[in-house]
Amino acid sequence: MASKIKRILLGKPLKSTELGEQKLRKTKALAILSSDALSSVAYGPEQILLVLVTIGAAAFWYSVPIGIGVLILLAALILSYRQIIFAYPHGGGAYVVSKENLGLSYGLVAGGSLLVDYILTVAVSVSAGTDAVTSAFPSLHDYNVPIAVAFVIFITILNLRGVTESASILAYPVYLFVLALFILIGVGLYRIAAGDVSPELHASIGTPVAGIGLFILLKAFASGSSALTGVEAISNAIPNFKAPAPNNAAKTLAAMGILLAALFSGIVFLAYYYGIAPRHDVTVVSQIAEETFGRNFMYYFIQGTTALILILAANTGYSAFPLLAVNLAKDKFIPRMFTVRGDRLGYSNGIIFLGVFSMLLIIAFQGQTEHLIPLYAVGVFIPFTLSQSGMILKWIREKPRGWRTKLAINLIGALISFTVSVIFFLTKFPMVWPILVFLPIIIFVFYQIRRHYAAVGEQLRLASCEPAVPIEGNVIIVPVSGITHVVEHSLNYAQSLKAEQIIAVYIPFEREDEVRFEEKWNKWKPDIRLVTLPSPYRTIIQPLIRFLDVVQRKASESNYQVTVIIPQFIPKKGWHNILHNQTSFMIRARLLMYSKDIIITTVPYHLKK
Repeated sequence: MASKIKRILLGKPLKSTELGEQKLRKTKALAILSSDALSSVAYGPEQILLVLVTIGAAAFWYSVPIGIGVLILLAALILSYRQIIFAYPHGGGAYVVSKENLGLSYGLVAGGSLLVDYILTVAVSVSAGTDAVTSAFPSLHDYNVPIAVAFVIFITILNLRGVTESASILAYPVYLFVLALFILIGVGLYRIAAGDVSPELHASIGTPVAGIGLFILLKAFASGSSALTGVEAISNAIPNFKAPAPNNAAKTLAAMGILLAALFSGIVFLAYYYGIAPRHDVTVVSQIAEETFGRNFMYYFIQGTTALILILAANTGYSAFPLLAVNLAKDKFIPRMFTVRGDRLGYSNGIIFLGVFSMLLIIAFQGQTEHLIPLYAVGVFIPFTLSQSGMILKWIREKPRGWRTKLAINLIGALISFTVSVIFFLTKFPMVWPILVFLPIIIFVFYQIRRHYAAVGEQLRLASCEPAVPIEGNVIIVPVSGITHVVEHSLNYAQSLKAEQIIAVYIPFEREDEVRFEEKWNKWKPDIRLVTLPSPYRTIIQPLIRFLDVVQRKASESNYQVTVIIPQFIPKKGWHNILHNQTSFMIRARLLMYSKDIIITTVPYHLKK
């Protein structure tokens, strides 16, 4: 049944030879990898206004020069990451760049920050998309969290179906959103030029504002820079592009930068000119659309496409997180399961992990986007800073042709990224301090996982292991619960192994059970030794383990191997298992955990009805 449901949701498995067909063209890659950056237009300008509104509506004109500053930072990042794409064509982004040029610890800081950031990408995008839905339909506002969780489940399933299939579906909402915003910006600018919008709605640029200061402006700039999250995703996902992958990735990055700059500047200007003030229950884009078109078809079209891209922008995380996890797993800093491709040739374990933790984050923060964005933004500007710094050292060390220009580009990107990171910590410390706690914990876990893999490798390697002790004979222990076909089948198997000794172990809870079973056993299998271990506290595991310890000590003196054969019947239907105690499973699990140098074998007996 579970297999049928899986096939319905995910589709039939793909052959490994079909991997090349899962690569992305530029148009699909732009949709699937740029949706996070493009969607941030819906909340980036709003974050600027949320800071300025603390001073008053007269301060809104500062959003224009702040927006210009954000565009300068965008240009620096686009040029910087374009160089990273060609320098590291196999992907990996900030993690690989930092690790190779700054050192392993810096690489882990970048990698850990990005892993958390992609989880936040999903949580922030879906939360913001849900806000857009409830802005259009206020009656749904109380159901933000369940709606957001449902969207995450949908996107997770979509990505488990494969990269190309999810890209084919996601391309339409992304391009519809771009079209909708260009229409909104175009009509808005036309109305302004035609004089349909009163200039009294906003304060003129340059108007003196009491109470404004450098601290507020820097805080607003840092908040607006949240619109640049997701810029690094393309450099992480180069392996997903069709050949020539670096060239296609660079062109996609440039297209994303141009679209993001146009949409961001347009929304910032319209919000300023309309005198839009941020509200708790209605987004800034929603207010601009209502001012421009009223509550008609175009308003709902813009809100619908905005909600779609905000929700589906989470797909950037689903595209980049698994590939980053693969790089970390290959270096043995996270479990190797993240390197395994699923039925549809995607890295399914990374996709599922991302979906589960994103839902937990949405539930923990109750879907409140404004609480997530600062942590989300600072988490991505740390890797921005490290990757640009790594590239600076790379150019100084290698000095390729034109290295001075490349150095200047990365130097500007590093300085601005570092400045934004510092501003975040100075202006939003109460919101971003958790990164100072969980990032060291994540890096500690990275090293512990790698230490574990090193220890396992050392113990399994023939050259470094102690020579195996030769086995002179075998002692077989068979726990029995009664005289049944299951037990008979297991005893027959034990006898076929020609062991030196076979011992059946029965654990009665009452004295009468012990006497009665011994009488039956002596009539049924007198040739096989029976040991009874009374258990007045009605536990099976502890008496069995104590007995095995005694047998193991005696067997080791003669280099005998102790083997436990566990009889187990298998019901015909899977759901029948819940009707039984699963004692054999519990015995096996406990012995594997606590009994060293003992071989555990399960002998299944399949029921026919």
